[in-house]
Amino acid sequence: MSIWFGINFFILLFVLWKISSGTLSIHILFGACAFLILLYNFTRHAFFATIRSNIPRKTKIKYANISKKVLPYHKWTGTLAFLLMTIHVSLIVYHFGFHPSSIKMMTGAISAIIFTGVALFGWLRWYRTTVRRRYIHWILAFCLVFAALLHIYV
Repeated sequence: MSIWFGINFFILLFVLWKISSGTLSIHILFGACAFLILLYNFTRHAFFATIRSNIPRKTKIKYANISKKVLPYHKWTGTLAFLLMTIHVSLIVYHFGFHPSSIKMMTGAISAIIFTGVALFGWLRWYRTTVRRRYIHWILAFCLVFAALLHIYV
């Protein structure tokens, strides 16, 4: 199994701990749902890393078949996560306003910008796949996960 399964598991535990340790309001629920769906999509990387690793062929085929079944839903779950994040941002700005001096607000804004790029390049890959678009989508997705974790941590 890929190390990314373990990393994703610890990210999930961290996020659930942060959500449960604070006050639970509607904007936090939308943000948490967006992040959990994002983490679900990010787990595909763990599947592909496992497929590329040195494991028995039968196991590789099993993971490839699971990944193939999930593939048609990847762009739609990513779009759903993007829409939930947009609602999260709208609720935050509506209730609290936009404060550029707030570290929490700025890490969220950076995450939102990166998320826009991930969604955009994800859909562009669907229309016409190129190596450059695939790498940009992957790099932005990695940056997004860690920027969102920083936003949750702060």
